Amino acid sequence: MNEVQPGYDNAFAALRQFVRRKRDVERCELCSAEVAADHPHLIEPGSRKLLCACNACAILFGGMGTKYKRVPRRVLALPAFRLSDGQWDSLMVPISMAFFFRSTPDARVVAFYPSPAGATESLLPLETWNDIEDANPVLAEMEPDVEALLVNRVGHVRGFAAAEYYVLPIDECYKLVGLIRGNWRGLSGGTEVWQEIGRFFDGLKQRATVREEANA
Repeated sequence: MNEVQPGYDNAFAALRQFVRRKRDVERCELCSAEVAADHPHLIEPGSRKLLCACNACAILFGGMGTKYKRVPRRVLALPAFRLSDGQWDSLMVPISMAFFFRSTPDARVVAFYPSPAGATESLLPLETWNDIEDANPVLAEMEPDVEALLVNRVGHVRGFAAAEYYVLPIDECYKLVGLIRGNWRGLSGGTEVWQEIGRFFDGLKQRATVREEANA
């Protein structure tokens, strides 16, 4: 059963600046100091709430022994990722894009896909995920709660591009959710939302470090 997660408004509320044409000065949500556009984020795993932080607060509150985790910055492109069409179908994700991460409060891997209504959870068969993880040991390196596998099979399904796989910070996943939610128009989404999605993935490619081997 797929369910829209109302609580996920908390997760990307801090990222709404990505879909606004204009924005006020951004501030650290812990000490109120002004922060740059490219600033760290903290996440509270229990509520999955993202917080904008200055560098000092990110270091102070993102360490051991606090309720927050600091969201890392690395982006890995995985051109050798192993995922068959049958495995994807067995994951029961109704669209060709989703992200997966290990949730410590839930004690399991969870799967979400972006939709016009926000982040929607999809039931994840554990056996299939274990097979995928065995074929792609890089997934075992993902830091729980703060790093995710982002899968984009839209081009693959439509026959004009290869599937894309990234290990990336969880805030980037919520950024994508916010872009889609904020720009979707009508039944098909409209031209603008697909342009925004294209720019998002172009940006990932420019930032990413390429991991050539699935078992590296």
